[in-house]
Amino acid sequence: MRISGKELSLKLKAELKEKVALLKKEAGRAPQLTVILVGNNPASVSYVTGKAKACEAVGIDNRTIRLDASTEEASLLGLIADLNADETVDGILVQLPLPPHIDENRVIDAIAKEKDVDGFHPLNVAALWQHRPCTVPCTPKGIIKLLKEAGEDIAGKRAVVVGRSNIVGLPVAKLLLDENATVTIAHSRTRNLGEVTREADILVVAVGRPGTITADMVKPGAVVIDVGVNRNSTTGKLCGDVDTEAVEAVARCITPVPGGVGPMTIACLMENTVEAFEAKLPR
Repeated sequence: MRISGKELSLKLKAELKEKVALLKKEAGRAPQLTVILVGNNPASVSYVTGKAKACEAVGIDNRTIRLDASTEEASLLGLIADLNADETVDGILVQLPLPPHIDENRVIDAIAKEKDVDGFHPLNVAALWQHRPCTVPCTPKGIIKLLKEAGEDIAGKRAVVVGRSNIVGLPVAKLLLDENATVTIAHSRTRNLGEVTREADILVVAVGRPGTITADMVKPGAVVIDVGVNRNSTTGKLCGDVDTEAVEAVARCITPVPGGVGPMTIACLMENTVEAFEAKLPR
């Protein structure tokens, strides 16, 4: 079967909408997310628009600050400092990638840990690996929710994560470990990749390359989470890193692209923003 991230995200957003309404009565205002977009990268513009729509659906106050691609790094850092100091701002998200003249790491470091709703700040990353309270990155958080929605008992299972990025591969491996899976991280330099992936009860693929995983690389009955978002060079349609049609004949369930991990990433961003707001309330 296909695991619908779209359906699960709608369910999560409906729950968050109820919570936001109650929080607004309690605190006198709704949670607030500020998104900064530097330049006009078409994919980034689309992502930012999707986040604004999700905020509206949940009841989160949203502001998108659009800056010219020529904006200097110092100006962007100054804006982030102002938002850090603004008590009415609960979450700050700088849409990546940034223009090449701006140091992404410096920008991520500048966002206050408690307002870092992406979960990319070094202190949030360290806290994740040390079992301390933190903001969990949105895509990995959504992947765990999808696995549980599919009825997967993660504990004791063999999980293989193909991809080692700071945004998906490494944090989702840690979350799987926290759920008591036995985890292997594979990547572009892994020899005989198919031998590794065929061991997986749970296979998470996040490499950004279409057709990386074919049916012969999947263990029968496995759960496959396809994180990739690519553009098919022939059809122009969106596709993942997995040969979905072939693999779904082997796997127990798989996430589609689009409509799988993507909607859950945005829903979990909403959840992180609400949690950042809740953390500021008097206890």
